[in-house]
Amino acid sequence: MDHTSYDDAYIKGILDDVKTIALVGASDKEERPSYKVLKFLLESGYNVIPVNPGKAGQEILGQTVAGSLTAIEEPVDMVDIFRNSEAAGGVTDEAIKIGAKVAWMQLGVVNEEAAKRAEEAGMRVVMDRCPKIELPRLS
Repeated sequence: MDHTSYDDAYIKGILDDVKTIALVGASDKEERPSYKVLKFLLESGYNVIPVNPGKAGQEILGQTVAGSLTAIEEPVDMVDIFRNSEAAGGVTDEAIKIGAKVAWMQLGVVNEEAAKRAEEAGMRVVMDRCPKIELPRLS
């Protein structure tokens, strides 16, 4: 798949299908983009699980923080990756391991090799996009 542009129906289909999102790189600092996206997704009705090994067991916006994707005890539909492009590879591999359906890499995050592995595992992939931007744009 060409990840330089996406059909609106593809993005909308993902955002309509997913219910549970693991947000990797979640921050408890209100000024951080990951905090703002976490808050927006919760307010939009998604079940969002923040993931941050340094904050494991604590709460962000009333949600208990998981230390890793494999520590999450419920099925995850989408993994929203707030890590750099290099780190997104390992996060994507963990997303494959837990059976997530979508790997979503945030603005500025592009890892073609990770995208290929995810697609080979049957996942849908979005790179260099933000659901906080796409959801209002497509609704």
